[in-house]
Amino acid sequence: MHTNYYFLRQLAPALTQQLQGYTVATCFSQEKDELVIGLTNGAQEFWLKAHLAAAGPMLTMPESFHRARQNSVDLLPNLLGQQVRAVAAWPNDRVLQLTFQRGATLLFKLYSTRPNAVFRPTPEAPAELFHQRYTDDAELRPAPANADAFPTPAEASNLPANPLKAYPSLNDVALAYLRTRGYDPAPLERKWQLVRETVLELENPAAFYIIRFDGRTRLSLLPVGEVEYTLPATDPIGALRRFVPLLLNRRAYEAELRQVRQQLEKRADEAATSAQHARRRLHALENTVGYRQTADLIMAHLSQIPAGAAQVEVVDFYQNNQPRTIKLKPTETPQRTAQNLYRKAKNQQLETRELSARAERRETEALWCLERLEELAALPPGDLRALRQWRKLHGLDPATAAKAAQELPFKVFEDSGFTILVGRNAQNNDLLTQRYAHKDDLWLHAKDVTGSHVVIRQRPGHAVPAPVLERAAQLAAWYSRRKNDSLCPVTYTPKKFVRKPKGAIAGQVVVERENVLLVVPANPFERVE
Repeated sequence: MHTNYYFLRQLAPALTQQLQGYTVATCFSQEKDELVIGLTNGAQEFWLKAHLAAAGPMLTMPESFHRARQNSVDLLPNLLGQQVRAVAAWPNDRVLQLTFQRGATLLFKLYSTRPNAVFRPTPEAPAELFHQRYTDDAELRPAPANADAFPTPAEASNLPANPLKAYPSLNDVALAYLRTRGYDPAPLERKWQLVRETVLELENPAAFYIIRFDGRTRLSLLPVGEVEYTLPATDPIGALRRFVPLLLNRRAYEAELRQVRQQLEKRADEAATSAQHARRRLHALENTVGYRQTADLIMAHLSQIPAGAAQVEVVDFYQNNQPRTIKLKPTETPQRTAQNLYRKAKNQQLETRELSARAERRETEALWCLERLEELAALPPGDLRALRQWRKLHGLDPATAAKAAQELPFKVFEDSGFTILVGRNAQNNDLLTQRYAHKDDLWLHAKDVTGSHVVIRQRPGHAVPAPVLERAAQLAAWYSRRKNDSLCPVTYTPKKFVRKPKGAIAGQVVVERENVLLVVPANPFERVE
């Protein structure tokens, strides 16, 4: 309600009185959709800041303001030196008009869509628009005031059944207030009486109220919803100064709370899904005939297999001596087929261990996220500082990937407070490993094939968690020649054990000590990359 006509109607005369003798000293913008005006009477200063974004236009009047040295641009040069004569609210509109002694006017159009500021150096001069795309605003003129604001009971009986249409500035807060007084079931004459009484209260409020209404913090002229603060009706400027910082703080809190909740819910869902897939694959491996059993059967029945056979029927001593048909390759010996099956069995055993470990890691991660969600729900409501401290404690700070991506020539990912860098090509790999990576950063690369260098930047005092290592290894596999393999071995080691031999081609390095992690190639950040 801070941009509603009835509040602007209280604010305008207070500003007229406050700004007597004040002259515009500066006018500039340093943020998108922001117009800042500084006024002075020679001894004191007064700041007026308009936030003209469609998502929520707002007027604020900070007691002091420090202009930034950068990203600041001067605006409306003809406004400088203009002395304020009066401030007025347009009738039944969300427009505040400043009129100056030499005839200049400045309008603040505070519509929830298409807000704007319109300046005219003289009444006949062309309009200068803050948002120049809204060209129709150049023709803005105040609507005539309604002289017959309150119809008599006799007149009311001939009017439409919805008296609210006669007062377009009555918003949802006023409607809620009317309903508390029995508006909906009342006869038409009583409805007109209730509306008239409510409008009189709005025009002559007993106080300003900061309320919690419909899940939002509002500045109201009526005691509706949960009243948090009651402020004197004689000081609308003070009410605005009290309300706006509280509103902005709560908006920031709610936005960050929503962000971290979504972040945790997404991580918990992804971890649980990954664990479920690993368990399903593990179950399939454990409940099917293994490569080793098949190889054992071939070797046990070599004498029964003729040369060039496409298949052979044997007695399966693993399955109660049931007959079993084994397919063979006519172009290779049974011994060669068994050898290949033993190799596959070894890989299958590695895959089984990896799947079991991954399922446990991802289940642990999902549980961790659910525990954090419970803690999040127990934090003091509305305490932005406590929320930010909690996020920092658990490595859930707001993502800095966008900023890092502008500063670094690599693919950049953020995971649980760790930054993961991925080289884009051979030359970029050299740049990452030789110039950007610290000796204690963790370095990763798909084993024995060409691919991107991957670096997990160290966090002093924090070891790289297993889930972070796994996802970085998946990236190394994904950005390599093994991208389409079902499993990929990935080398990882502190960067200090990686060196580039003299004369080596771009991207080529030697790893002196290594560990190997078997992962499924994937980009686990593909939705936020």
